[in-house]
Amino acid sequence: MPRDRLAAADAAGMRSAIAVVPTYNESEMLPRFLDTFLRDAPAFDLLIVDDASPDGTGKLADEAAAADPRVHVLHRSAKNGLGAAYRAGFAWAIDQRYEQVAQLDGDLSHPPAELVALADALGAGADVALGSRYVAGGRTAGWPIHRRALSRIGCAASSATLGLPYADLTGGFKLWTAEALQAIDVQTTTASGYVFQVETTQRAHRAGLVIAELPFTFVERLAGASKMRPAIALEGVGVVLALREDPWCPAA
Repeated sequence: MPRDRLAAADAAGMRSAIAVVPTYNESEMLPRFLDTFLRDAPAFDLLIVDDASPDGTGKLADEAAAADPRVHVLHRSAKNGLGAAYRAGFAWAIDQRYEQVAQLDGDLSHPPAELVALADALGAGADVALGSRYVAGGRTAGWPIHRRALSRIGCAASSATLGLPYADLTGGFKLWTAEALQAIDVQTTTASGYVFQVETTQRAHRAGLVIAELPFTFVERLAGASKMRPAIALEGVGVVLALREDPWCPAA
């Protein structure tokens, strides 16, 4: 996205909130996601962080950015983890002076329309709003029983291991203030898979940030393939155990 277009958007007061969406091989899903996001989340800009998808996802993202000033694209040279993609996207958003930064998947499992509720939570005083499948009113749709059970067990085990009072610790639907991301030193986080979500929430808790957990319905992707693999799940077990001994603490 050319700098003059970013400057024009800033001058017009359009830089308050942005959603960061990592992508890899989402060419089938991205057009649907873009249509839905641009319709249902009008208060948010969008940053697509593409990890050199070989299926042309990055090209589709560039075309969307050329057509709509709300859409921006950050190209990375290789696929090296969800956490790294989010760290790059967060750094870009903070550099561009966005006040609120959301994170969500590009497969519509996190409904863009629900960003309004997360933004309302920040407006009411929260530093971080967590979209939750597992608080009252939240649910998952389209998952088989074994996957729902595995997800709930993973959340419960992570919460118990780390002593954190959140029902959906592994969820990736969140809205942060820029100050909250800076308070947790997000660029020094180390997790690369989905445990990045656990690590950032743990840091927010340790930093004493106000964290709101709001219900939403997680919907299984309509197209494309899930990025969850056994190796990622195994990494998660080890990282959660390591986080229990993590010496990180907020700056004084």
